[in-house]
Amino acid sequence: MPNLLQVGMADLKVVRTPDKLTTVGLGSCIGICLLDKTAKKGGMAHIMLPSIQQARSNQNRAKFADTAIEDLITDMEKIGASKKRLTAKIAGGSQMFNIGSSDIMRIGERNAKAVVEILNNHSIRILAQDIGGNHGRTIIFDTVSGELLIRTIGLGERVI
Repeated sequence: MPNLLQVGMADLKVVRTPDKLTTVGLGSCIGICLLDKTAKKGGMAHIMLPSIQQARSNQNRAKFADTAIEDLITDMEKIGASKKRLTAKIAGGSQMFNIGSSDIMRIGERNAKAVVEILNNHSIRILAQDIGGNHGRTIIFDTVSGELLIRTIGLGERVI
């Protein structure tokens, strides 16, 4: 029987199949799911901000896209995954509140852009994404099938 492991906000976890990973409360945050199907290893990070470089407090590396992705790749390699085989699915990056047009306040958009750029820099192919909008998401990542179930209040469920 597979375990369902909860990934908290500003957190990351890696698992072996058939375990699944879930996170709730993806508003402007992004859920990043990585999979090495050959090695049967998966991982998820729930990031809150694009870069540790702009942070006053940088104690928690899982909070930031740049360092969380780096750590997620490292942790997956430690349990037998190969960076060359990793693929990604991402969800989140909403604009939850209308608080002006300043770029600094468009955190969801900035997070999404950073995650895509960082994954591209690592040559990790993004197989599917559900980003943007103005709604929160809960995601469940199935490390056996590679499916990412996205639950959205008022919009139902979909699988990418």
